[in-house]
Amino acid sequence: MIHENVESAQKSGGCPSQGGGQDMAARQKQEEEAIKASLSKIKHKIFVLSGKGGVGKSSVSANLAASLSKKGYKTGLMDVDVHGPSIAQMLGLTELLNISENQLLLPKKVNGNLKVVSVQALMQDKDQAIIWRGPAKTGMIKQFVSSVDWGELDFLIIDAPPGTGDEPLTVVQTIPEALGVIVTTPQEVALADIRKSISFCKTVHLKTLGIVENMAGFKCPHCNEPIDLFSSGGGEKTAKSQGLEFLGSLPFDTRVVASGDTGVPMMFQDKETEFTKAFDIVVENITKRL
Repeated sequence: MIHENVESAQKSGGCPSQGGGQDMAARQKQEEEAIKASLSKIKHKIFVLSGKGGVGKSSVSANLAASLSKKGYKTGLMDVDVHGPSIAQMLGLTELLNISENQLLLPKKVNGNLKVVSVQALMQDKDQAIIWRGPAKTGMIKQFVSSVDWGELDFLIIDAPPGTGDEPLTVVQTIPEALGVIVTTPQEVALADIRKSISFCKTVHLKTLGIVENMAGFKCPHCNEPIDLFSSGGGEKTAKSQGLEFLGSLPFDTRVVASGDTGVPMMFQDKETEFTKAFDIVVENITKRL
């Protein structure tokens, strides 16, 4: 507040910033209580992460959420990739989020068992760049837990951007009971970054369920012969060398690309393919380790 003169300033209640620290502390306490209350209704929290972009982490997150919901589990999918959100596109969500009577964000329902929240669902223009520094991203992630009406869930899948920066660290600090699933492709250039993800998990004490190897092999549509586009076996070797569980290997399938563009994940489709059979194994390996 700016006063017109010294006299009016002296008559005021003092500096307008006085008490601000107390207000901030009260708001933080209220947010922490809201986070605890929200998380108490969610049985399992699975954090899908990767040290490298382009390995199909969001595709794995979307199909994992789709598969769990199809099996009858109440599932939530939270996309905290601020700068490159893709979950909304992969699940065919185009509308903005609504707000409930008690001022909570309402997740978008994909079906009776799956709810989704993405930063993209907060933007009027999906092509608008989100230019935020760390504190803004941290605040958004916390609000995606505290200010979203998730309700009772069996699973909450969290899809974060690649790397070991603000977003993954905030997820771990906000949801300390989350369990990590690390996604990689087989080649060494990806595995080098994955080893950094493993180091991150150990440093921040994030329990890791295991490693998923994506885009592991491709069958030629003409001769049906297998082609190792990105080498093979690297994910399993890394898991063994790091003392982690190998959750499974997913083949490269052009239909996965098409499903992401059309907004219907492969695990929602009724076709049985090499990819869906391999993904069923991954889901089984994850659920039996909980």
